[in-house]
Amino acid sequence: MAEVKPFLPAKLICGLIFAKELYFEIAEKALIDLFGPVDLKSPTFPFDCTDYYTREMGPELKRRFLSFAQLQDPSTLSQIKHQTNNLEKELRKKFQSEGRVVNIDPGIITPSALIMATAKNFAHRVPLQDGIYAHLEFLFRRHSIETLDWTYPDFRQKTYHAFFLEVRKIYLNQLASQKGKNQP
Repeated sequence: MAEVKPFLPAKLICGLIFAKELYFEIAEKALIDLFGPVDLKSPTFPFDCTDYYTREMGPELKRRFLSFAQLQDPSTLSQIKHQTNNLEKELRKKFQSEGRVVNIDPGIITPSALIMATAKNFAHRVPLQDGIYAHLEFLFRRHSIETLDWTYPDFRQKTYHAFFLEVRKIYLNQLASQKGKNQP
């Protein structure tokens, strides 16, 4: 029988989809209040691989990712998703918008994968808690990314990969630093 061990802490990231820079800035500040300082921010990418959000959020959407310095217990991913859903609702009310002004997708980076949280079930998703599922987005293979059949189209873009590989590098250094501190 395998010995049960605690989970390694994971690296929290959030992907934000937005139309106006102001919406991003306010959401970023609120996320920092919730999860602590950001240690890496992606460039702004055009979000043009689908029109899924256009009706709700408008045209010319953009995507940006945030990586948070404080590592998280991966078992809290469903709670984090509920927090970001609540933030989306708060921002919608703040700007008196019929739809969301920002879409916030939290996820965690582990040594081997990027796992996103979603409220949408599908065959390959694993139930976590309170209606939230884990979506295995892609795998890390040494210094590259291996996409999967169900990887979202925008996450297949090489322009995203450089950011996620850099976040993983920071994360692995954090784990090594923690390991060194825990040894006599």
